[in-house]
Order: sequence, then structure tokens, then C-alpha cells
Amino acid sequence: MDQVAQWLKHLEQNRRYSPHTLAAYQRDLQHLVQLAQDKPLESLVNGNIRQFLARLHGQGLGPRSLARMLASWRGFYKWWAPQSGMALNPAADVRAPKAARGLPKALSVDQTQALLDAPVLLAQTDPISLRDRAIFELFYSSGLRLSELVGLDHQYTQTKEHTSSGWINLADHEVHVLGKGGKRRTVPIGAQALQTLAAWLAIRPQFAPSNVAMADQVALFIGARGRRISPRVIQGQLAKLALKAGLPTHVHPHVLRHSFASHVLQSAQDLRAVQEMLGHANISTTQLYTKLDFQHLAKVYDSAHPRAGRKS
Repeated sequence: MDQVAQWLKHLEQNRRYSPHTLAAYQRDLQHLVQLAQDKPLESLVNGNIRQFLARLHGQGLGPRSLARMLASWRGFYKWWAPQSGMALNPAADVRAPKAARGLPKALSVDQTQALLDAPVLLAQTDPISLRDRAIFELFYSSGLRLSELVGLDHQYTQTKEHTSSGWINLADHEVHVLGKGGKRRTVPIGAQALQTLAAWLAIRPQFAPSNVAMADQVALFIGARGRRISPRVIQGQLAKLALKAGLPTHVHPHVLRHSFASHVLQSAQDLRAVQEMLGHANISTTQLYTKLDFQHLAKVYDSAHPRAGRKS
């Protein structure tokens, strides 16, 4: 449908949504088009949206998937309804089934240290290892999302071909990112991450060809062919390191973001500051980490208190 393509283009150009997010929205809108069959999208009403959700629920889609899909439909109609002359957004007051909100997965401080100080990583001085060390340290240092880290440039750049959406400033110990919903934030970079970034940047020019697009020329992290690194490469490299470091759990980039939030909260107890650094629009999202911290305290209590309920 033309209007769906127009909305996705609007999100890409005006809201700067990531390709991953745009692809998810496109899939969600394809479901809506298929469910509507021959009905024009502007003819749908509240009852149609409810029926579609019920049908998808009957096909086995869980509450989280339904909520995400409904959010995509609602966002589309918020943009499309005024242009098509619709009186109301048909998805505006429809609610998806509630899902239990699980706690984010985070590594303990010891596990994080074991990962980042793994001998298999520290012993290597080849360019790929230096790049990976800088990536992993920056994830944990600043709590970035994967898409935010991939989009970083090694310095702010503004040309006809490319304008930086995110970049680092080593002199000021800061990383500037454009997060979800086009919200910009600045996050500190820790000492360990600064050292590994400086080591990577010292050799990066040797592996950055000039015959690539400007967006690749200025990318902070590049792959073997000199182009901006892909999310899949980072996910794969981190998973391999976790296995070699002997961690008992699968580690993906978001685990390092969760670990950053959990560990800062344990030390500082400043919920608002962590919300700002993570770029959460709603503080209730950040509050999940306080529950994670309480779980840690509860385990300490159960193992240490003489009358905590342990069998004698």
C-alpha cells in the first residue's frame, strides 16, 4: 500500500528510525493489510482492529507480539488518519492483552569483569581484537543500544553525503547518540573504554579505505572490508568471547546495557540519572533495574542471615 510506504519513508527521513525498526513496522503493517483483505485501510474502524487482534491471538501470537503490532498500527493511523479524512484513529483506544514484564538479564559484576578481562581477549593485539575490546568496553561503559553503537562516527561529520547521528568525543570523555524516537543524549565514557578506544583509533586509519561511502569512511567501528560494522558481527563476536571466557549464559549486546544500568544503580542509587543515560522515555522502564537489584540483595540475605529460612 502506498500510504504504508509513505509512512515508513517519513519515519526514516524525519524521525531517523533504524533499518531494524523500520523492517519491524513494515512486517506489522503487512499483517494489517492482509487482515483487511480488500478493505481500504482508511475504511477500518475500531471493531475491525479488535477483530484482527483476536484473530491473531487465536493463531498463537503472544501478548508481547500483539502489543508491538498494535503500537505499529496505532502509530501509522496517528499519521495517516488526518491525511485521509478519517474522523478517528481506529486503533487509538484498543488494548492488547497484558504480558508479564520480565526482569532484564544482567551479568554480575564478577561475570562482567571476567568477560572484559578475559585473557583470550587481552592477549591479542591484532586489529580485530583491539576493535572488539573497544566495542565491548564502550557498551558496558555507556550503556548504549546496539543500533546506537553501530551508528557512531569517530568524530562529528557534516557533509552533503552524510551527517553524523552519533559520535564520540574523547577529549571530553563523552559519546553523543541519537536514540529511540529521535531523542539525543550525551553519556560519559569511562577510563577503560577511553583507553581501548584510543588504541583502536590509533590503527583504524590503516584499515579504512577511501573508496567507500562517506558514511563508512567516518564510521567509528568498521569491518574487515572497511565498511561500517554490522550488528550481526558484533553479536557474533561477543557470543564467542563469552564462551571462551567460560560464562554460564549467552551474552548479547543488550546484556551489557542491562549490566551497566544494574551496576550503576547498585552503586549510585540515582534512578533519574540512569534513566537519562539509558535514554528511557518512561522512568517505569528504568525502575525494572531496581527490582533486579533487590533480587541480588535478597540472594545475599538468604545466604548470609542466620534466620533467613535456611534448613539447619
